Amino acid sequence: MPTTMRKWAWLPVLAIGLGLYFLVQSTLIDTGNINYVPSMILLGAVVVPLAFLTFVAGRTGEWRIGPFVLAIAALFGGVVGIVTAGRLEFETLRGLGTSSLIGIGLIEESCKLIVPVLILVWQWRRGTVHVGDGLLIGVAAGMGFAALETMGYAFTALLASQGNIGDVEETLFLRGLTSPAAHMAWTGLICGALWAAVAARWSLAATVRLMVTFVFAVALHALWDGVTGRVTYFLLAAVSLSWLLVELHRSNTLTWDGPSGRDSPSGRVRRP
Repeated sequence: MPTTMRKWAWLPVLAIGLGLYFLVQSTLIDTGNINYVPSMILLGAVVVPLAFLTFVAGRTGEWRIGPFVLAIAALFGGVVGIVTAGRLEFETLRGLGTSSLIGIGLIEESCKLIVPVLILVWQWRRGTVHVGDGLLIGVAAGMGFAALETMGYAFTALLASQGNIGDVEETLFLRGLTSPAAHMAWTGLICGALWAAVAARWSLAATVRLMVTFVFAVALHALWDGVTGRVTYFLLAAVSLSWLLVELHRSNTLTWDGPSGRDSPSGRVRRP
């Protein structure tokens, strides 16, 4: 696919997705048929994250990751991540009070890495690891996690409001719109640093960068869960998205040439 087409593919994805969402929404309102509620929740949770994933994919350099790998990262990464995180949070965070915010951030950011790490191992065993792949795979895994979490919150809002569709729509709007600046950005940043560390053969600088990235992502996650107020959310979203976009640009310019230990246009590291 030409670069220009990939760069702007997110616009038709967003437009078509929103069109389908509003079609289902209007049909639900006009008919009052609750059978359309699951479709509305699914579309409301997926459209914006999918458009953002397409945006990031369109701004990577050489097209190396096929849709099948991204689908695995999104689907399995989301399911495995959210189920594992839910079990760990239920078992270990009861009664911890405010300190649980850091614990939740630590658990969720770790669990979202399970499937991306397996993909990384698969790539390494094949003999090449591309530095720019990690960020995109991380964004995909974060998308799956965010979409499933949004669907859960929307369903909870439906039950708590005794069927008030307005509350469901508000939940879908807020969580769907902010997902690129939350789970998708944080997981993308961590995976980008992880892939770079593997490509650099765990050099001191790359390892420290990975650790710092993980700590800051967990901190942003904890702040996101703990603060109230739209201004604060806007600032956190701006920091997360700006950081992600900077690293996206950086991943397109920095590559690795394996044993030579120098950046080069090859963009990969070969397994010894």
